[in-house]
Amino acid sequence: MEQILLGIDIGSTKICAIIANCKDGVPHIIGTGFHKSQGLKKGSITNIEQASRAIKDAVNDAKRVAGTNINKAVISISSAYTKSTDSSGVLNCLNNEIGIKEINRVIQSALYNASIPNEYEVVHILPYNFKLDDQDFIDDPMGMSGGRLEVSVRIITAQKLSLGNLKKAIKTAGIEIENIVLASYASSIAVLTEDEKNLGVACIDMGGSTCELMIHVGNSLRYNDFLGVGSNHITNDLAMALHTPQSIAEQVKIQYGGFPRTSEDTENLIEIPSIGGSDNDKHQVSLAVVHNVVYARVEETLMILAKSLEHSNLKDQLGSGIVLTGGMVQLDGIRDLAAALFNAPVRLANPIEIDGLFTDLKGPECSTAIGLVLYASGKYTNYEIDSEKRIRYLNEKLGEETEQLSKNIHLINPLQDKQSSIANPVNSVPKSAADIKQDLSNITEIKKIQPKNNNFIRQMWEKLTQMF
Repeated sequence: MEQILLGIDIGSTKICAIIANCKDGVPHIIGTGFHKSQGLKKGSITNIEQASRAIKDAVNDAKRVAGTNINKAVISISSAYTKSTDSSGVLNCLNNEIGIKEINRVIQSALYNASIPNEYEVVHILPYNFKLDDQDFIDDPMGMSGGRLEVSVRIITAQKLSLGNLKKAIKTAGIEIENIVLASYASSIAVLTEDEKNLGVACIDMGGSTCELMIHVGNSLRYNDFLGVGSNHITNDLAMALHTPQSIAEQVKIQYGGFPRTSEDTENLIEIPSIGGSDNDKHQVSLAVVHNVVYARVEETLMILAKSLEHSNLKDQLGSGIVLTGGMVQLDGIRDLAAALFNAPVRLANPIEIDGLFTDLKGPECSTAIGLVLYASGKYTNYEIDSEKRIRYLNEKLGEETEQLSKNIHLINPLQDKQSSIANPVNSVPKSAADIKQDLSNITEIKKIQPKNNNFIRQMWEKLTQMF
């Protein structure tokens, strides 16, 4: 199966649109578009018209590169909108076998038991622990037998009014929303390995105006948090400390913002323009001042994130440590500082490389956008209920094929036909020789796809073979 996917990362610093051609669940990027964020502040919409125009420009650029027209997208939502809570649900299974319907019902039961304010709307329901009868910590209950199914879930909700503003900005840009995905969730999809998830890992996306934390334990999302501080705050601090325009402060941050490794790095002077002065009105500042300002802001940010990790009560389960991504991690020396403050192993991560990955998408600032495309192609947790109230699961394609196969078998099952004739004798019509031959042909096809130990099919086949 082949389809065209569009992912739009609506960040505080930039809008990134990616178009991919997905075949058999494997995406191939064919177009990208970037535009400076407008009408957003700390991840929230502050001007619908400006935000809509920026989104439209980014998408149009991606369409031109891809040479295709797509208007249905998976979009990111900042944790600035969201509020999360844990809940649990219980289901008594009448037929003792767990299928997707039972899993869906027990997750819905957990949602029903949750206390969600009226002004919030559900974005994700993410199970992190299943329990079947007395057996706990079940990764996947599908196909198992039991009488009582329990589940613990993480429910992520968003403010209805803020979410409505985001949807309106998207709609005004001429885009139809296929799904809404939490930005930190998308980033974790793009940068985390299966081993890291299984051992327990915290993923922190450090962006322009926000830092978003996501904790995975056992391949399940267990905790998420948000901090309204990012690399733009470093720029603002530098602009004030150096008495220079923000555009110049941003250049200084990019070029000199890393933490010094030797004393000589702090002794140099640089010449920068002054605020309100002419082009020739410049003054000199020491790199020591630059490094001190950057260090102070980054240290404060990481310390607050470290407290959030402690608050989660999951730090002792992070066997893989911390993974940092996002544009802010490009500061030289940030990994060593983070490892010291978190007291845990730290890895700086770029998004995983996928087919057709453009050069400008390989940096950590594009992790969320890449994650959106991967999510749309089927890379998500084992089970979840998405923003469209639809259950998603990794074996969804297999499940659809099994369901269709079951329907086909039901339609041509000879015993079903016989029971139907007995129940409705008026509508029962004797079969012709051609119909009987067709039945034999259908049963032959069933036999090919059924397991060899299916006694019913074997017995029916033998009886009909003896008759003819």
